[in-house]
Amino acid sequence: MKDRAFEGNDLGVITPRTFCHESAFLLRSGANLPGFELVYETYGKLNSQHSNAVLICHALSGHHHAAGFHSKDDDKPGWWNNCIGPGKAIDTTRFFVVTLNNLGGCHGSTGPCSARPEGMGNWGPDFPTVTVEDWVRSQALLADHLGIRQFAAVIGGSLGGMQAMQWSIDFPERVCAAIMIASAAKLTAQNIAFNEIARHAITSDPHFAAGRYRATGENPDVGLALARMIGHVTYLSASGMGQRFGRQLKSGDLALGQDVEFQVQSYLRYQGQTFSRQFDANTYILMTRALDLFDPAAAYGDDLVEALSGAKAKFLVISFSSDWRFSTERSGEIVHALIRAKKNVVSSVIESEHGHDSFLLPLPRYLAVLGTYLRQLYETLDEHAP
Repeated sequence: MKDRAFEGNDLGVITPRTFCHESAFLLRSGANLPGFELVYETYGKLNSQHSNAVLICHALSGHHHAAGFHSKDDDKPGWWNNCIGPGKAIDTTRFFVVTLNNLGGCHGSTGPCSARPEGMGNWGPDFPTVTVEDWVRSQALLADHLGIRQFAAVIGGSLGGMQAMQWSIDFPERVCAAIMIASAAKLTAQNIAFNEIARHAITSDPHFAAGRYRATGENPDVGLALARMIGHVTYLSASGMGQRFGRQLKSGDLALGQDVEFQVQSYLRYQGQTFSRQFDANTYILMTRALDLFDPAAAYGDDLVEALSGAKAKFLVISFSSDWRFSTERSGEIVHALIRAKKNVVSSVIESEHGHDSFLLPLPRYLAVLGTYLRQLYETLDEHAP
């Protein structure tokens, strides 16, 4: 295969690394992990003051590979490649960018797919419940390992935005700016319901085997694909799907009603089948439960203002007009709480027809807002260096 010619604003070939935490790690659930590993990547250079680091927190099915390529013939860049790189919104000529696969993930970090200690096979369904708080504390240990005392920004979309918020609450001295994109302070009942339907699709698959499918040599492909299809529909908008697919046929005779398959059906099946080959079912269950459990205000008498009162970061909150899974109203709740808590907050609602998935797309207005905010933040870094 011919080597690819990288664009000038691409990062080229990136090599993942692994952080090993060898001490016991107490989870919020009370379970103890006998150490863990986190797979991560870095882009750009850490300055002499160690003040230009940016942490990227991934969403439900994300991972450490956010930008660049893993080989010269790799045809698929990282999941946020349109945002991260030289001259891009998250400019690697200015910032030292850190991305990772969260604890409990299935892309190299310790999780259900990992071997248990003392040769007891994989963790599988026995891997303990993890929360956003657990992720943030493990990310802080990674930051310590990299010599980063304070992040210039912690950035995330969806579930990643929840992590950015938790960082500002749990480590107020270590975050200069928290950037939450298409996120929420907690899930609505409807969102929890969608997650439960997806989990039920997985656990109902005959090959799920109570989560011990690896021991059987099978995989709950049908259930995992169905879970992905359910989720994917909620990440899109009605208008976006209409413009992209309409009622276009892929095959069959609509007039006779025989062997009819619409383009949208084919697309969803492809998404589901691809996902079932790339993601672990136990991890999907673990991640959606972490989403359900996130509610930082719960520890403060259900008062989000009080929960955010100790934060010292600046905030940028971005939402998208057609996102009904994490609606603009949910971002508005965060903004109003930050204002009442007397925090420095900037908010923007981006017009988009692409629903929740808008935060992954190269929308010009979105990239301009994010890039401008980060450029202004970069100019003040020396003022905030610890």
